[in-house]
Amino acid sequence: MIEPSVALQTALRGTLIADLTVSALVQPDRIRAGSTRPDRLPCVIMGHAQTHYLGRASGEQHLARVNLDVHIWAIEDGADTAKAIGFAVAKTLIGMADHQDGFDIDQLDLPRVIWMRDPQPELAYTHGVIEVEAVIRWRA
Repeated sequence: MIEPSVALQTALRGTLIADLTVSALVQPDRIRAGSTRPDRLPCVIMGHAQTHYLGRASGEQHLARVNLDVHIWAIEDGADTAKAIGFAVAKTLIGMADHQDGFDIDQLDLPRVIWMRDPQPELAYTHGVIEVEAVIRWRA
């Protein structure tokens, strides 16, 4: 398995792209990992990941808690579009499969969603951040 936060990002992106509701709101090439300042809108950008290694489990398995921010950016219809995308993303992630390629998700929570306006009001961006917290398990 690759580094746990990268593995989780890859699984989240695949899940979001495969969801028809999310892909109807955001083009698949605009759902990506990377810098949090968008180049094309609307978009979903996964960034600021942290991995906390939790130790070993039975059967030569390893556990880690991964914290990841999912940024939602939109300009069309302001906050309404951004919040519609955010709700679709959250709903999809909550229903995400527990078994992924190379690892299992033992726990997945979305403890907080924050919505903010761009500090330059003439740009009319709406930016939301969905915090994702997952405990994942894999074999060495």
